[in-house]
Amino acid sequence: MSKKSRRRTESGETVIEPLPSPDEVRDLEILCEDNPVVAVNKPVGMLSQGSPQGVFCLPDYVKAYLKQKYEKPGNVYLGVVHRLDRPVTGVVLFSKNSKGAARLAEQFREREVKKTYLALLENAPPAAEGELHDFIRKVPDQARAVIEPGETAEAKKAVLSYRVIGSHPKGTLVEVNPLTGRMHQIRIQLASRGCPILGDQLYGATTQTNLQPLTSDYTTHIALHAWKLTFKHPVRYDEMTITAPLPNSWPAFARTLLENDQPPVETE
Repeated sequence: MSKKSRRRTESGETVIEPLPSPDEVRDLEILCEDNPVVAVNKPVGMLSQGSPQGVFCLPDYVKAYLKQKYEKPGNVYLGVVHRLDRPVTGVVLFSKNSKGAARLAEQFREREVKKTYLALLENAPPAAEGELHDFIRKVPDQARAVIEPGETAEAKKAVLSYRVIGSHPKGTLVEVNPLTGRMHQIRIQLASRGCPILGDQLYGATTQTNLQPLTSDYTTHIALHAWKLTFKHPVRYDEMTITAPLPNSWPAFARTLLENDQPPVETE
């Protein structure tokens, strides 16, 4: 994330720029723009919303992109309908108008959106595929969660399905579909089975995404990627699937495993 720049007016007053500059927006990866839908590939380390004062977050970059592309005067509306954790990469959806934002947000709220993640694990899970069921509780005043033995007012049921795509001596690539939306759900459910996500020291990982030993106490980049989102277009209501390519920072073997898993292209 870049910090908001300051400039001085002719009167000597200091003004903080409300949006990133064209140079700062150049690297924003737009995956789809289908009015009113805008989908981007969130880079690692960037907040989906609510960044600290003086720092830009992902919606700021998307607003700046729209403002520049369409030469919009004044403020730019952008509906934020979901989010990803700061160390996670991948597809994030926005809406350019409030009606589209409301319809997309409802789909997320009603669990009608299919979310498909890719995770690179330090160890292989106990089975090649399966469904994990747990009860997850957010720790008050902390950015982490824990698994409880049963459901309580604070501990909610968490379910995900997964499939092993392939393994390498340095890690196992899995496809994950969360069926509920609990805090850090994928991270903690996999880690609790002895297979933490690379880089996720918060939940027991010992290796970074570059395959070097972890030395920091703070998780800044984990090998968890929001690969695909399938939803209904908020105007036409046809089904759409948006896919985000893997980050270049992931090990090359992960890309090879994914490519080898793709079905062959049919030829006439």
